[in-house]
Amino acid sequence: METHIITITYHDCATWYGLSEADVREFVDLGLLQPAPDVPNALREEPIHVARLARLHHDLGLNKDSLEVILAMRQRLEQMQQELHQQRARVHQLEVFLRGSGPLLDVNFR
Repeated sequence: METHIITITYHDCATWYGLSEADVREFVDLGLLQPAPDVPNALREEPIHVARLARLHHDLGLNKDSLEVILAMRQRLEQMQQELHQQRARVHQLEVFLRGSGPLLDVNFR
């Protein structure tokens, strides 16, 4: 999956995603959004992440503490899915090797 990162000002982020600038600043302070290190009052973030955060906050009415928990759970789920994919690939390689169909290769998906 390809990641697209944009740099967007707090004001533009608030306008495009239906958040207030105060919410954007608070999300940055909480670590839910990443500030752009070389641009003042701007974010460097994935658009889908900002949209997801805005939706959880506005559409579902979740408070900021709940957002932290949900986003942490989502990140952990993605890590577990990646680990599962790696383990399935390793099992497949082992099955191929045990059947004598090919060599066992060291595959690292990280």
